[in-house]
Amino acid sequence: MGNPLQISIFLVFCIFIQSSACGQGVGTGHRLDAHMWPKMIFLSTSVVQRSQKEPFGRSLGATEASKPLKKPETRFLLFQDENDHLGCRLRPQHPETLQECGFNSSQPLIMIIHGWSGSESATVGKDSDSDYQVDGLLENWIWKIVGALKSRQSQPVNVGLVDWISLAYQHYTIAVQNTRIVGQDVAALLLWLEESVKFSRSKVHLIGYSLGAHVSGFAGSSMGGKNKIGRITGLDPAGPMFEGTSPNKRLSPDDANFVDAIHTFTREHMGLSVGIKQPIAHYDFYPNGGSFQPGCHFLELYKHIAEHGLNAITQTIKCAHERSVHLFIDSLQHSDLQSIGFQCSDMGSFSQGLCLSCKKGRCNTLGYDIRRDRSGKSKRLFLITRAQSPFKVYHYQFKIQFINQIEKPVEPTFTMSLLGTKEEIKRIPITLGEGITSNKTYSFLITLDKDIGELIVLKFKWENSAMWSNVWNTVQTIMLWGIEPHHSGLILKTIWVKAGETQQRMTFCPENLDDVQLHPTQEKVFVNCDVKSKRLTESKEQMSQETHAKK
Repeated sequence: MGNPLQISIFLVFCIFIQSSACGQGVGTGHRLDAHMWPKMIFLSTSVVQRSQKEPFGRSLGATEASKPLKKPETRFLLFQDENDHLGCRLRPQHPETLQECGFNSSQPLIMIIHGWSGSESATVGKDSDSDYQVDGLLENWIWKIVGALKSRQSQPVNVGLVDWISLAYQHYTIAVQNTRIVGQDVAALLLWLEESVKFSRSKVHLIGYSLGAHVSGFAGSSMGGKNKIGRITGLDPAGPMFEGTSPNKRLSPDDANFVDAIHTFTREHMGLSVGIKQPIAHYDFYPNGGSFQPGCHFLELYKHIAEHGLNAITQTIKCAHERSVHLFIDSLQHSDLQSIGFQCSDMGSFSQGLCLSCKKGRCNTLGYDIRRDRSGKSKRLFLITRAQSPFKVYHYQFKIQFINQIEKPVEPTFTMSLLGTKEEIKRIPITLGEGITSNKTYSFLITLDKDIGELIVLKFKWENSAMWSNVWNTVQTIMLWGIEPHHSGLILKTIWVKAGETQQRMTFCPENLDDVQLHPTQEKVFVNCDVKSKRLTESKEQMSQETHAKK
């Protein structure tokens, strides 16, 4: 597999199998290395990455010869500000480096831990004796998260990087074995800080991506003693060789005082998923169900070409896996637009709007500002997001009571327009998922990209279709022949609404109670029952006052 042409064919094959695995042509979204899990471990990740950077025909041997040999090790870098892309190296047992790198023991310490790597391409670290390279092509998010953390002046923190590139730049199985070693190295650093400058482990927050999430877990479990580190955040923790294992062999809630995880690419391929499926934290978030992410379809490649140029294929393939990182960064950059997750048993129930409750800790904020509640059992939280930042949407449950007077099951197409105190959203498609039979109440979820304020008016329309035009024409023909049925059409009695973000419940009534039947192409207007009742009461009072005045 050392031939660049063979590698290119393999990349196309990766794209093809990922597209087919998603069903209905849904594309992929994860790092380039995400397809090289144990069943494909024979492929050298270094060769794959070089094929992206080197022109065809260049000697791989020459490339190897030009690289200096480096001893595999874990390095720790500290960043001074949001524009620092080099970092200053912290050396355990060398107290002088704490002052040199500007470590502030009164501030919390956040350590970022990258995942499995396919390249070495960006020199990092201010130490002349061993220039080292971090995966600049696949790990550009590191600088974004550093910048986002350091720019929060209201909450100053020490921000560092656990650079284990030489141990991650291996075949996947070897990198997995190295995660425990790196975790122990991180624990050794934290214990040294505890001993040398009395820095409390409770002020430590480890943020690990992919394999880095499990490195964080091993760091926490290696600390020893009764006290635990403060927090671990797992960003789409790696699945292969960790899924289904015991808690001591992966990230688990026992590894820190508080553990949260964001799962964004758990879709299976060949019996494996890039991200781990099972809950492994106190709060496990599954955006959009966790299996796949909007905007990561392979058809998005054209957008990625415009944004990333020749790296577009890589960006498309790693999209969903890395979405976990960008959701976390988004929580830092848009503190006024925090995404909320809601506890639910599965995505099917969530899609019906059945889980928009915040009682007893059943909802929480995704990302940096999460509420740190602990419970004995992992909580699985679901939410919908947009395809790009800001990712926040507003969740609403709609429950509609239908009465079918056409006798046969009806499967029409509906749209709904929502008028709020801030804005109006028109013609939202409604999918009930089943035919309307007799008297039944249907529940479904609607998400909005914008905050429209408090709902005031709903407009519900039966969109016309060729099939229902024929059905309705038949009904009209029967009526012309004098065999008019006693009733025809659908009756919408009441619409109940619950807003997930505000937890507000509302009931909407027909504007015209004398005309509640809905036919194809018709639109019915519903108003907030409380508002309508209030207006009616005010109207009656006004009429009473006018009558009294006349007397």
